[in-house]
Amino acid sequence: MSGDLDLTEIFEVFFEESAEGLEVMESGLLGLDFGAADLDTINDIFRAAHSIKGGAGTFGFMEISGFTHGVETILDQMRDGTRNVSEDAVQLLLESVDCIGAMIQSLKAGEPDDPARREPLEKRIVQLLAGNDESAGAQSGSTGQDTGESDNSGSQHWAITYTPAKEILQEGHDPVDVFKELEKLGSLEVVPSFVDLPEFELFDPEELFLSWNLRLGTDLERKAIEAAFEWVSDQCELTIELEDDASLPEGAGESEGQKQQPPAASAGGAAPAKPEVPRKGSTSEASIRVGINKVDSLLNLVGELVITQSMLKRFGKDYNPELLDELRDGLNQLERHTRELQESAMQIRMLPIKSSFSRFPRLVRDISNTLGKNINLVMSGEHTEVDKTVLEKLSDPLVHLVRNSLDHGIEKPDVRIANGKSDTGTLHLSAAHEGGNVVIQVEDDGAGLNRERILQKAIEKNLISAGENLSDDRIDNLIFHPGFSTAEVVSDVSGRGVGMDVVRRNILDLGGSIRVNSRPGKGTSLKISLPLTLAILDGQLVRVGSEIYVISLLSIIETVQLSASDIKTISGEGEVYLMRNRYIPVVRTAEVFGVEQWAANDADLLVIVEAENERFGILVNELLEQQQIVIKSIEKNYKKVDGLTGATILGNGRVALILDVPGLLQNLMSAKPAVTKESRNEPVAA
Repeated sequence: MSGDLDLTEIFEVFFEESAEGLEVMESGLLGLDFGAADLDTINDIFRAAHSIKGGAGTFGFMEISGFTHGVETILDQMRDGTRNVSEDAVQLLLESVDCIGAMIQSLKAGEPDDPARREPLEKRIVQLLAGNDESAGAQSGSTGQDTGESDNSGSQHWAITYTPAKEILQEGHDPVDVFKELEKLGSLEVVPSFVDLPEFELFDPEELFLSWNLRLGTDLERKAIEAAFEWVSDQCELTIELEDDASLPEGAGESEGQKQQPPAASAGGAAPAKPEVPRKGSTSEASIRVGINKVDSLLNLVGELVITQSMLKRFGKDYNPELLDELRDGLNQLERHTRELQESAMQIRMLPIKSSFSRFPRLVRDISNTLGKNINLVMSGEHTEVDKTVLEKLSDPLVHLVRNSLDHGIEKPDVRIANGKSDTGTLHLSAAHEGGNVVIQVEDDGAGLNRERILQKAIEKNLISAGENLSDDRIDNLIFHPGFSTAEVVSDVSGRGVGMDVVRRNILDLGGSIRVNSRPGKGTSLKISLPLTLAILDGQLVRVGSEIYVISLLSIIETVQLSASDIKTISGEGEVYLMRNRYIPVVRTAEVFGVEQWAANDADLLVIVEAENERFGILVNELLEQQQIVIKSIEKNYKKVDGLTGATILGNGRVALILDVPGLLQNLMSAKPAVTKESRNEPVAA
C-alpha cells in the first residue's frame, strides 16, 4: 500500500499551514518594538517557524528545514533573553520569511530550489549568530552548521538509520525528540520513509510506521551520537556508520534527489525516494476553510427544506381544494427556506478581507524605508467578509493604490513639516458593508492630486484640448486613462505609466466602481465599491422587442421617458440625448444585438447608466421587475459575446441575457469618436 500512497492532499495541507505560519511570522515581526522583548509575540513567531521547520523535515524538504532552523535559533535567543530585538535582526528575519515563502512556492510549483536566493541570507544568519554574546554564541555554533554552511559542520559525516518500535507512541514518547539532540552536535539531514504500512482498515493510529535515514556532520565521536539515542535504545533499530567520503556536496550543482538521499550504506541498501510533490497542472482542487458555525447553519436549513418538501409532497398525491391555504403556506415556507439556503451557501464562500489587508503592514514598512518617508498605516474593518473570488481579484488593484499613495501622495518629512504637518504621514485602509456592496477606501493625508500637472500631461497626450474647461472631478479622473502618469522619474515603486488604468479595468470587471476625491494639501481618497459576490446580481429586467435583458442595478442612475425628438444625431457620427444641459451618448440595444425592431406603439425608455465615470443611455421598450439573479457564464458554455457579461434563467424558464455596461461603453467610444471626445458630457452653450 505504501507504494500507492497519494501524498498530494497531505502536501496541500503542509503548504496551507506553512502559508498561515509565514503570515503569523510576518505580522508578529512587524509588531515587535525594538529593544523590548514581547515574549508572547516572540513565542507565537517561534512556534510558527518551528512548525514550518518540522513539517518540512518530516517530508524530506531539507533545504527549507535547514534554512528555517537558523531563523528558529535567532527567535529562540530572543525569547530566552540572550539576544535583543534589534532592527537589523528583525529585518533579517523578515527577509528570511520572504525566502521561506519563495522556497515553498518553488516546491509547490515543482521548480528546483535556487541556492542563490537563500545562501546570502544563510551567511547573514551565521554572521548574526556568531556576533552574539557568549551564551548565544555557544548556541549559534551548531545552528550555523545546520543552515548549509558545510565548513562549520565537522570534518566527518555519519550515516544513521533510525527505526523506532511501532509501540513507542503508546509509551508516551515522541521519537523525533532525538533530532533536537542531534542538531546540537552538528549539521543534520533527515529523510523519512514508511515501514510496513498496513491496509487502511487495519491501521492503528497509536502505532508508528515511520523510519528515518539521517546524515550528521560533526567532529564528535560515536559515543556522543549514541548518547542522543540512549533513552530510546531499547525501543528502536539503530545503525550508526561513518561515511567513507566526509565531504558534503555543494547544493548548487546537484539535483534535488541527489542532495536529499543518504548513501546506500546508511540503510544497508538503496535510500528511500523523496516523496513526489504536486506539480503544475495537478488535479488537486482549490480549497477554502469554513467555520463550523456556517456549516451547521447550512445543515439546519437543509433539514428545514426537507421538512417543507415532505409537507408539499402530499399535495401531489391527494389534492383537496379545501387545503389551498395550507398549500400557499407551504409554498411561502419553501420560498423563505430557499432564500435562506441561498444566503447560507453564499456565506460559505465569504472570507474576511483581512487576508488581503495583511500584506500591507510589510509593504508600507518596506516602501517607506525605500522612499525615506515616515508613514503610519491604519487599518479598519478587516473582518468585513467578501466572496473568495472577489477577494482574490481585488488583491492586485489594492497593491497599486497603496503604492501610489505612498509614492505620489504622502510627502517626505521635511516637506510635511514645511507645510505645517506632522513629519509622519497616515495611510488609512478601511472596508465596510454598505447595502449589498462592500466599500473599500484607500485614504492618505498627503499633498493631494496636482491638478495643474494632470491637465498639462493630459494636453501633452492629446486626451483633452488646451481650451477645455473641466471640473475638478473630471480632472481627477484623468489619472485612470491608460498610460497616464505625472511622475518625472520612473521608480520601482510607481510612475511607469501603468497601474491606475489597470486598477479601474479590474474593478469594472468585478462589477464595481472606483471614485477619487482629492483635496489639495489635505490628501486623496480612493473609494472602491464592489458586489459582495460574483455569483448573484441585483438586476433590473428590461424588454427590448421580444427579448428580455438584465442591467445591473449598480450601473443604473435613472430612467427617463422619451419622445421621438429627444434623441439628436451629431454630424452623422452618433446619437445623443440632452440630459440636464449635457449631451450623453445613446445605445440602441435592438441594433446592437440584432433584435427585431420595435412595434410603433412601443414606448421608448432611456436607462441612464454609468461606467468608468462616464454616463450614457441604453434604449429599451419596457421596464420589468427587479430581482436577484444567478449569473451563468456565456463564455464557458458558448463563446464570448461582445456587450454581454452572462445569462440567467428566469422563473418561467426563459433565458435572459445580462448586459455588459462597461463593454457597451467601450464599443461606443471606439465606434463613435465624435460623440465621445467632443460632445459627451459637454455643457450646451446658452
